[in-house]
Amino acid sequence: MSDLCILKLGGSVITDKRADCAVNRDQLAAVAAAIARARTTGIVVIHGAGSCGHPDAKRYHLDQGAKAGETEGIVVTHKAVCGLNGEVVLALRENGVPAIGIHPLHLGIADNGRLVGFETRHLATMLALGMVPVIHGDVVMDLSKGACIVSGDQLASYLAPALAIRRVGLATDVPGVLDGGSVVSRITRKTIAAIPLGNSSHTDVTGGMKGKIDEMLVLADAGIGSDIFHVSRVADFLTGSPHGGTMVRGE
Repeated sequence: MSDLCILKLGGSVITDKRADCAVNRDQLAAVAAAIARARTTGIVVIHGAGSCGHPDAKRYHLDQGAKAGETEGIVVTHKAVCGLNGEVVLALRENGVPAIGIHPLHLGIADNGRLVGFETRHLATMLALGMVPVIHGDVVMDLSKGACIVSGDQLASYLAPALAIRRVGLATDVPGVLDGGSVVSRITRKTIAAIPLGNSSHTDVTGGMKGKIDEMLVLADAGIGSDIFHVSRVADFLTGSPHGGTMVRGE
């Protein structure tokens, strides 16, 4: 399974974060076509929630958890992200990618905001059959807080080692991690302190670029490389070509 990869699509590249659950269908169609041209098997696609989920999660304070009798936010947020997931799956299938939607609320469990369990045997079986699981940032049940939001980035950092995947790519609306307008070509735990990382300027309860790097450094500690690049370079990542972005690696 060493040729498997995870491709994570940022919520900002498939939705308009300035609006409430506005899917960028033109961009989504272009990304789906690029994926189809590069490869149609051996991929786990994970996507962020963008404007479909983050506003609801913030409105219902799901970053703080959930209490008995105050669970409407779980239903509303999950419905929003499932709707976006359906759009992503449809776009991929229209381009010949055998995609199928997977919902973390049904399969994952967290404790204090971090995944501590996620059923992966069915994912491995899907991949062996040539299917493409499409997973999304979602609300999941939390043993300490009742519920929490699990980002697509955290899903990538959890699922890559669980599925023995060695390559993880994050497609974003920027060409990589930027420092003074220039792309930082390589990041490690030793070099990260010198790089200014800001959070998303839009509604984002999962940490923006800093949250991405934190998760990718977890992968780097496990010996798994990840790459951050502009969404227009998706095909380059999938084919192993230079993508002009940022590589996150171990020391």
